[in-house]
Amino acid sequence: MMSFEVWVALAAVLAVGVLLVLIIALKVQEFLALLLTTILFGLAVGNTPTELMDLIVGEMGDSLGQLAIVIALGAIFGMILQRAGAAQRIALTLVERYSDRTIAWGLGLAGFLVATSVYIDVAIVILVPMLYGVAQRTGKSLLHYGIPLCAGLSAAYTFMPPAPGPLAASGIMGADIGLVVLFGVICGIPAVAVAGPLFGRFIGRRIHVVPPASVAGPDGTSTSPVNEKPAEELPSFGSVVVALLMPLMLILVGTAGRVLDNESTVVALLTFVGHPVMALLITVLYSMWVFGIRRGVSRAGLQELAGNALGPAGNIILVTGAGGVFGGVLVSSGLGDTLSNAMRDASIPLVVFGFVVAATMRISQGSGLVAMVTGATFSAPLAESLGASPATVALTCIAIACGGAGFSHVNDSGFWMANRYFGMSVADTLKSWTIMKSLVGIVGFTVVLALSPFVG
Repeated sequence: MMSFEVWVALAAVLAVGVLLVLIIALKVQEFLALLLTTILFGLAVGNTPTELMDLIVGEMGDSLGQLAIVIALGAIFGMILQRAGAAQRIALTLVERYSDRTIAWGLGLAGFLVATSVYIDVAIVILVPMLYGVAQRTGKSLLHYGIPLCAGLSAAYTFMPPAPGPLAASGIMGADIGLVVLFGVICGIPAVAVAGPLFGRFIGRRIHVVPPASVAGPDGTSTSPVNEKPAEELPSFGSVVVALLMPLMLILVGTAGRVLDNESTVVALLTFVGHPVMALLITVLYSMWVFGIRRGVSRAGLQELAGNALGPAGNIILVTGAGGVFGGVLVSSGLGDTLSNAMRDASIPLVVFGFVVAATMRISQGSGLVAMVTGATFSAPLAESLGASPATVALTCIAIACGGAGFSHVNDSGFWMANRYFGMSVADTLKSWTIMKSLVGIVGFTVVLALSPFVG
């Protein structure tokens, strides 16, 4: 007769299958798919309906306490930067300052800075058309410039809070966001270098892509639906960089305060301003002043910007919350103990488990956010059972992000956005975009594996 532990493990595998069927085959919205899967799994492992509903409601509240505020503030910050033309300013400045030989490195840096706060699809729509004129002027393949930019966007968007994916994974795993930021930088920089300038130069010599006529005019100017601002109306480069780095620096300050761990007033102040909620609130207020009020935006206009930002944020918050609920039900079922015993016997590290789960979900259903939420959902009870240290938990979040970053193909909306804005065939998109995304994930995960023996 099947033991309860074996049934719980089998039910978890079946739950993943149900989740994939709901999302891929039946096109059920991710939040509803996660919630339905959680209910089916909870009933299957013996929870009574009343117990299950109490558990779901309780876990939803626990999952979204801090995270909902941080995601909402991050969305407002990103919307303010987008409307101010921050991404455009960074791209223009770096294109002007870097030579044709080194511009690919500048574009990788630009993508990495921008995507910490601006949604990656918005960043692609704004920034890629700005490269059309550069490609036409130099006669080089658009991929020579576009791949480094998109590698920077991809790495930051999947490795670096306050971007939604790593924030969601950090919240579900209960990770220290400051450590996630630190490991995100350490793993992200090599990933951008390899997948960006190095691979961009390689693939640009083999696939010559000219700016698509349907998006760029004959003179190389963009005819995309995005309204580019005249250069004189853009904010200064320095003010944009300060705004982009401010939340990351404040969060790292808070982490330093927690490491010092004494009761002095200075440490208390460091911990307070470096709390993720306070770090983003300070950044949002700074951005409203610098990019809003000082530039003539009315208070009503700022209120409208904030309202517009919270719509997309709501979906991310609900998907993340549903992932946390699923994780809570997995914990209550005892799956963490079952998996930890099996992994000890098989000598599988926690970071490898998180990467494999996220990568499998990414390849199967396409959404990086859902992949990261699912990877964190299954890794959280395991980390708890293993008694993983805060540094190991944070590094596991990056491993999960690596799995969610790579392997983009035809079931990913980002694949088709790249296909359109680069004007490539499906085959060339697979050879360039898919390989670039996979390199981001694989190189990042290689660094995770190199760090894991030293993180206790």
